[in-house]
Amino acid sequence: VSDQKPLGCWSVKHGQIITCPVVCNFETHEYIAVQDDKVLRIWKNKDINLDKVFKATLSADVYRIHSLSNGGPVVLFKGGGIRTLDVLLEAPQQEIENIISDEVIKWSEAFTEGQQPVLIFATEKDGDFFVYVQKLKMNSLHKYKLEQQELSKPLSFTAYIKNQMITLLCLYSNDAVYKVLIPLQQNTEEEEQILSKSLLLNLSVSGSVLKGTSFVVLDKDHIAVLGSLAASGEESKECLTIWNTKFQTLQISKELPLGTSGQLWCYEEKFFFTHGKVLTVIMYKCETSSLAAAVGKLKDSQTPDVSSFVNWNTLGDEELVVSFQSQQSVALKSESKMTLRSKRNAVAKVQPDTVSVGQLLLNLKDAPTTVFEDELRQLMSKAQMPDFQATIGCVITALINRCKTNPKYYPRSFLLQIVQTRDLSYSLCPDLMAVALEKKDVHLLQICLQRFPDIPEEITYACLKVFLSISEAYLQRVDVNLESVICYIDIEFNNKEVKTEIVENGFNAEREQDIWDTKVTKETHLTADGEFCPVGPQKAALLNAVLHSAYSETFLLPHLKNLPAQQAVLFLRYLYYLYVKCSEKINTTLPGIRSPTINQIMDWMCLLLDAHFTVMVMLPEAKQLLSNLHKFVRAQVRFYSELNKIEGSLRELQRLNHQKDPHTYSIEVLELI
Repeated sequence: VSDQKPLGCWSVKHGQIITCPVVCNFETHEYIAVQDDKVLRIWKNKDINLDKVFKATLSADVYRIHSLSNGGPVVLFKGGGIRTLDVLLEAPQQEIENIISDEVIKWSEAFTEGQQPVLIFATEKDGDFFVYVQKLKMNSLHKYKLEQQELSKPLSFTAYIKNQMITLLCLYSNDAVYKVLIPLQQNTEEEEQILSKSLLLNLSVSGSVLKGTSFVVLDKDHIAVLGSLAASGEESKECLTIWNTKFQTLQISKELPLGTSGQLWCYEEKFFFTHGKVLTVIMYKCETSSLAAAVGKLKDSQTPDVSSFVNWNTLGDEELVVSFQSQQSVALKSESKMTLRSKRNAVAKVQPDTVSVGQLLLNLKDAPTTVFEDELRQLMSKAQMPDFQATIGCVITALINRCKTNPKYYPRSFLLQIVQTRDLSYSLCPDLMAVALEKKDVHLLQICLQRFPDIPEEITYACLKVFLSISEAYLQRVDVNLESVICYIDIEFNNKEVKTEIVENGFNAEREQDIWDTKVTKETHLTADGEFCPVGPQKAALLNAVLHSAYSETFLLPHLKNLPAQQAVLFLRYLYYLYVKCSEKINTTLPGIRSPTINQIMDWMCLLLDAHFTVMVMLPEAKQLLSNLHKFVRAQVRFYSELNKIEGSLRELQRLNHQKDPHTYSIEVLELI
């Protein structure tokens, strides 16, 4: 999500419809979809075409599939029948009982309680609402009727199970949340019981009323509600809110001006919802509920120390306190209330109280450089603190913010140390590479390209452009990791490479003419027979880091078209050089650590030619390069074509060798005609 890259996409034919949310089977790592209500589709990541994956047509319409992490998927049919996926696949056309007759299912959820799958669903009929609880292993089904509420009806449901008790929460149209308790252990055989409900929360504060559309439970004292908040006489605004049900208070709200679909999901302390045309992911953390926190009166806080939001891409100094009141509960040696007499005292003399990470970073904002960096190092040394990765991300953000406010400040070695020793990602510190590009810190960019798994294509292109534009003379003065080139580009003795053992894979240089340009610039690194690398070892190592970076062709190609023609030709020369080097080896693998693979080289060559083919054809300096590339590829195609002709003979030899006694020693001469 952070990198905006599609990892997989599958579609049905025109006229077909996916009729319920797709789920993942955690036991088999397969996806399960329902098409046109009755057709099951099951596939894995490697599958491309849905028409060719497993398909099973069922005898009844499916309402929803629920996936349990340790029990396998459970299928709920529109008639109220329930089957596990395994049982259903044994006989897809088995008859499914109709339990709810004229009722319509409005909501369902599945849980695992004591190794037993439990499914709950709510239905409606003529304004009455019913709740069904099904324990699959015991094959027991209980039906309940919700107590009616005058002039209002349920809009949304959610539930959780604790201590053999189901807690069902209902969001009603009268802007209130009600709680219903259902015992999981039910011995009575009574056909239908009335469930009484109790008021949990009124969604109103200071004259404003929240018209909720969906909600989720965060913990025993907090819920999140998505809806429209409106004060009397004012226009309503869509927002995401967090409420404390224990003290009946609104803890925090976030306005969503672009609008939402009305759906809210929560998974592993992250909210997921659509905002405008994008999917928004927001981290949150709930602290232990207390009255002081609920009314925003915690003594060391400027804002309520409860659930709050983090958006790494827009996190600024003014947001650090809000974000990390909830993200960090670590006790740090600092002071928040004393009037400080000097910048050094702001850090050096702080003593007994504890503050959040965000507050500490604000206290350090104007501290001297030495004190600032020492305190950040001390903060990072607390390796056992919770949310450690988030802390490291905020440390880098603090360093980058200081770089922006003070152009002369750039802690190169400190940043390099953090990136090399911590398991970071681009999304955790999005401004880091932008500052490194501005400072032309090629070593830091190289390490980021090697270690960050989620670099956007725009940044990858910016790195490539910088690497190609920097002079070789400048690169010889900076520190660059040469591990990826040291084994195939010799940097010793008069700029000459050590020629490795060559197996030309069918390419005859004399027959195809000399494939290399004889003009060699000062930056060229010659081999014994005239072949050359068009860039120096430092630039080659930097370009190799770009080749290793993950990308999506759809997003990279538009940027690559903006690469200046001369730089595009230079990059293609280097890719061609690597291509020939790979072809010299039988296994088409370059020696060294993090050396480019043949697939990476070929993919980038194709991308570059797609982006610049017209320019390449028009440029005189590229004409010979394209001609040589064509000859080399043609020679390889011819060679592999010849290999294909003798493939049958080679297989026959392999079969004959298997038939012979392996313990018998013999020498045979076989002639291929």
